[in-house]
Amino acid sequence: MENRLNVDQGKMGSSRTGVWLVAMGAALWGIGPLFRVLLLELLTSSQIVLIEHLILFVFAAPVLWLHRHELKGCSWRHLFALLFISWGGSVFATIMFTDAFAQGNPNGVLLLQKLQPIFAVLLARILLKESLPKGFSSLLLLAVIGTYLLTFGWSSPVGHMNDVVGTGSLLALGAAFLWGGSTVMGRYMLGKMKYETVTSLRFLLALPLLFVITWSEAPSWNVSSTEWGTVTFYILLQALLPGLVSLLLYYRGLSTTKASYATLAELSFPLVGMLMNWIVFQQMVTTAQVTGFALIWIALYLVSRQQ
Repeated sequence: MENRLNVDQGKMGSSRTGVWLVAMGAALWGIGPLFRVLLLELLTSSQIVLIEHLILFVFAAPVLWLHRHELKGCSWRHLFALLFISWGGSVFATIMFTDAFAQGNPNGVLLLQKLQPIFAVLLARILLKESLPKGFSSLLLLAVIGTYLLTFGWSSPVGHMNDVVGTGSLLALGAAFLWGGSTVMGRYMLGKMKYETVTSLRFLLALPLLFVITWSEAPSWNVSSTEWGTVTFYILLQALLPGLVSLLLYYRGLSTTKASYATLAELSFPLVGMLMNWIVFQQMVTTAQVTGFALIWIALYLVSRQQ
């Protein structure tokens, strides 16, 4: 009886830790734009992402080789899930979200992106048959309100409805769906493989598509010799921190966390984005943003307790 109690307590602690590992991984995504802003002066988005994935696969290839036995017995469902994570979540969602800003109103795009947790919860319920605990809808609403306050402050959602029209809106919705679905597919794959293997395959499977996209754009690779050192330094930081380390933390946490809980933990991303704007770009933090910050962390704490 005592041994069983210790096992149950260990699982409970692991589950609670999982929520915070997902939150830590997502938080590291928030520092990525700092490096991208500097790199976009010299390279295109597709070039940056391609080089990042090449660097990441150098680190991931030995891990994938050691865990190659996990590839045996993979069904077409597993392949679909991996392609959804790699192509959908890593490549297409990023492109769609970027294009949405170019074609639509930024406020409307950000507003629609807040639907990502809704998509993740619905897909987790349908595909993974996850049961939602009592009060989860209230926690989800609390987190979404907090994220809204971080982005729009005290202004009414009605004031942004005119922005939610057109191609940009469809692209933003598509990106939110793909990111939410990637969380669910990642949780599904962790029932088959270790988190290190899923992370490695995410990098590998994205490479062919990134080569095609970059080749079709025919970008210039003319970077002066004096600038290559700076480019290499920033790309390494981008690849290792918001890339490799963040995904290892994220999938390690996701292995013991329900997808519906994980999608709330991912809201640590806009929190870090706000802090980066304050620390690096000296943008004033408003009362609404502090309130949103507090609401999200309250939701995360309560989610970790429930999990």
